[in-house]
Amino acid sequence: MSESGGANHDRANIVTETSGVDRLAGVPAVFGAVAFVVGWAIVFRWVHVTDVLAGVTYATLLSAGHVLAAVVLCAVGVLSTTGVVDTDPDDSTGLFTALAFGAIAFVGVGLTASQTFDTGAGVWLPASVVALVLVTVAVLSVPEDLGVTLPVAAFELVVGLAVLTDVIGPSWTWSPHGFSASFVGPIAIAAFAMVGSLLCVWAGTNASQGFGSRGRELGAYSLISTYAAALLAILVLLIVFVVQNGIDQVLKGAQLWPFKLPFVLNGYGLQYDVNGIFPAIVGTVWLVVGAVVFAVPLAVGAAVYLTEYADQGRFTRIVETATNGLWSTPSIVYGLFAFAFLLPRIQNNVTLLTGQLVLGFMLLPLVLITSREALQNVPDEYRDASAALGVTQWQTIRSVVLPAAIPGVLTGVILGVGRIAGETAPILLVLVREPFSASAPSVIGSFHFTASAPFVTNEALLSPATALPYQLFAVITAGVGASQEFGWGTALVLLCVVMFFYAIGITTRIYFRRKLRQ
Repeated sequence: MSESGGANHDRANIVTETSGVDRLAGVPAVFGAVAFVVGWAIVFRWVHVTDVLAGVTYATLLSAGHVLAAVVLCAVGVLSTTGVVDTDPDDSTGLFTALAFGAIAFVGVGLTASQTFDTGAGVWLPASVVALVLVTVAVLSVPEDLGVTLPVAAFELVVGLAVLTDVIGPSWTWSPHGFSASFVGPIAIAAFAMVGSLLCVWAGTNASQGFGSRGRELGAYSLISTYAAALLAILVLLIVFVVQNGIDQVLKGAQLWPFKLPFVLNGYGLQYDVNGIFPAIVGTVWLVVGAVVFAVPLAVGAAVYLTEYADQGRFTRIVETATNGLWSTPSIVYGLFAFAFLLPRIQNNVTLLTGQLVLGFMLLPLVLITSREALQNVPDEYRDASAALGVTQWQTIRSVVLPAAIPGVLTGVILGVGRIAGETAPILLVLVREPFSASAPSVIGSFHFTASAPFVTNEALLSPATALPYQLFAVITAGVGASQEFGWGTALVLLCVVMFFYAIGITTRIYFRRKLRQ
């Protein structure tokens, strides 16, 4: 009875100790998450390192957080390796982790020796290699708890003290030898915060689970999750940044009643009180619509043939290789091809039709690749069941295989439209004569039918047009014709147009998925 009570008491002590180290190790993990957000806020200039929060500047708060995270990680590592808390570390940290910390030491020593002390490659390179070897060997030679916590603590301590002592402060500037660019203190502080945050999240999560296999698993999971959250955060921040800079221009002269949005609904010319981008919006929409109409039927048809009819041999492998190569071909190459091959055969002039064709060529490889994958992912049981009913192969493809593959096909179309809608290089060569236009192309109203070949003509398709990407290029890069505010407003509208195409594609995909489940 007494032994059982003693065992229960020991287990209670272990639970208490473990929960205590969990909370202690959570401090650097929480700091990492907060520092990551603050770092991006500094990069996007929503806050400045000299701004004050609770009477303390952000630079001081971040540096103090770095030092606190270093102290806590050291304490956790020491408590674990001395057996004060119950953990289960491995005998070694692992070669990959050791090499990662060695690489950080290599970069740090190399930059310090070459830039701060102005040494040549004969000094800083051997010093960096020595640092790489020493740190890698040191991390490999200690147990996992020390190998995880102490290197991260050292990094955090160095960074924190460098900022806290104003070695790297708001007014600090670094101009590397051999580079024309300069790096300023706020960006360096934000970069330290973001890199340190990832290390703190990884080490803190690892330590909170008592190290070992579970600690490594959850540490890697938390690091990957933070990275995924970072990608989403970057997307959101980019959208917010564009909205923040372009919304005033978009709403310039706007009225609710009667509804009036001049920047979106006007053209560009002296007759307008507020110059707008309506012709560029219409041109962009017609470019995307024409490219989709041209490319999607060809790509889906080719995918059906290659998947359902062609023998899976050398021919299909060659087509796959060529398709992957076409998808990775730079857009300017497509533009040059259209300039040299299509223009001489279509009035020898820039036209909307040429722009649609060249963007269609760019869209075709991705839709072909995704359509093939979607068709290959349709279970063979569907085909066998249809064949058992005595229907032909084409009827099976049309009624069974294609409907099941439509969501995958639409995924490729959505991704492809997102690329071609923002392309500038191809349309620079084959579409635009003047970046700003007073009127939009009237494609639907320009169709005329004749009794002789080619039986139908369309003057709008055979005339130059403009588009949002090129108009944005002309304003932001070349400074042609309008102000920077006009360019940011154009960027916001272009973003909205791309999101509109995304919304149509995603809604259509959801609709067909629901139809398949019925």
